[in-house]
This record gives sequence, C-alpha cells and structure tokens, in this order.
Amino acid sequence: MLPALLNHGHDIRALTLSRNTAPLHCMAASAGYEQRMNEIYAWDGMKRGNSPFLVIQHTILGEGRLDYAGTTYHLGPGQTMLVTIPHAHRYWLERGGHWEYFWLVLHGREVQRLAREILDTAGPVLEIGHALTDRLATACLALLTTPKPTPGVASTEAYAAMTTLHDSVFGSRDLPETPLPAAMARVADFIDANLAAALPIDRLAALAGTSRAHFVRKFTASFGIPPSDFVLERRLERIERLLLATEMKVSDIATATGFADGNYLAKAFRRRRGMAPLEFRATRLEAT
Repeated sequence: MLPALLNHGHDIRALTLSRNTAPLHCMAASAGYEQRMNEIYAWDGMKRGNSPFLVIQHTILGEGRLDYAGTTYHLGPGQTMLVTIPHAHRYWLERGGHWEYFWLVLHGREVQRLAREILDTAGPVLEIGHALTDRLATACLALLTTPKPTPGVASTEAYAAMTTLHDSVFGSRDLPETPLPAAMARVADFIDANLAAALPIDRLAALAGTSRAHFVRKFTASFGIPPSDFVLERRLERIERLLLATEMKVSDIATATGFADGNYLAKAFRRRRGMAPLEFRATRLEAT
C-alpha cells in the first residue's frame, strides 16, 4: 500500500537476477521512491540506449513535466506516467521545482504489448485512483524490500504493475464508452487498409467530408495526435510486425508500408524507434 511505501522512505534498487533458460516476458529491472528538489533532473527517451524497456512513474507530491508527441503534460499528485524507451519524449523537473514520485522500470515482450495497448487507448498520463495506486505502490515496495528476489518474483510484481494500469484503462465497466465520430473511424479504417498507398491529408479530409483544417482539428481531438503522426505510427507498427513475423527485406517492407525506398524507411524508423530496422529485428528475436 502507498502508506507502507511512504513509511519505507526514499530508496532505489536495481535487481540482480540469475539468467534463466526459460525467459519470462514481463520482468522488473528496477524500482524506486525518490524526491527531487531544486536540481537538474531530465530524461530524454531517445538517449537511454537501444534496449527496449518502459517506465511507470507515479507522482505523490509536487509536479513534473512530460513532452510527448508534441503535447506538454503537467504531472501532478495522483497522476501516473507511462513511457516506453526508445521513444521521442522527454520528462523533467522545472527549475526550482519539487517532484516526489515512485517508479518501476520493466521490460519484456508482454510488457511492450500491454504498454502499446494502454498508450494507444489512453495516452502517457493516467489517473488511476486510490485503490489502483495502492496496488502499484505494493508492487514497487515488494521490489524494493524482497530479499534476493527470483525471476519469478520480479515477473509477478511486473505483471501486477502492468495489470494495474490495464485495469485503470480497460477494467471499469461503469464508464460509458465514447465512440469515435463516424467520419474519424472511417478514416482510421481507411488508413489501416491502405498503408502501402500515398495518404496525403487532403485525401483523408475528403474521405471525412470536411475541409483540411477542420479535419486536422477533429482527427487530433479524436486520436490525440495529428493525422500525419497517426499514419506514420500505423506504418511503423506494421513495419515492426513484418520485421518480426516475416523474413522480408527492408526494401520490400518499404513498398508494403508506403515508403519510397528502404533508406527512407530506415531513417524514419531510426528517428522514431531509436534503432535501425534490422537491429530491431535482431534485438526482439533474441529476446524471445
């Protein structure tokens, strides 16, 4: 529970686990409870290496900032940040500010899958409520205090953290669903079905039956990102699937996902994912 974590006090622990011949795909790497005051504190999601992992960070007191997909968030008490690495984002403490939070660093194939579902649905900042905050704090405290944790313990607490966030987004049956406007849903379906084709904004606006400017505003309000970024992310997701599920050449994947050639695809992929496509393929297949 959160009170127990607060009573435990500020602490950081990196887990040292035995290598396992039967790898688990939802694992904790480290956890901590920290306070930052009047100091330089900033993390860039593209400068933390190429190995994929994610950070869950829950604010207790004070305020942090997050720049994510062109939007700046103020991270206040009760808010939980979820970010994957590598990814183009930055979070930091404003000069002279105060930020108290607890956090977990997780990795693994299942962690990445759940994170993508949560981020696609709710974005990087969640309001999880008191009960779920207690669940998240319990997982953090267990990682900080369990003597000689085994891989199984590290995986159990990682799953607890991820399922807590999953419940905060998908678990409530009392909240009415807000359906996408029909025009925006139609455009999203069209994008997914035509990733190999050119998808200029004017064409998508015509499909929605609106002016270009109105379409961009409505689409951004519906999905949280501009249509051009949405198209690029959908293409990158398709590229990831093709890299892992097939042996296609990068040039052939470029043709299948709307890029002019393999070089252009590689530049866009590296800019957003922090590594070359073939490096991504090798890293993920090694992890499995």
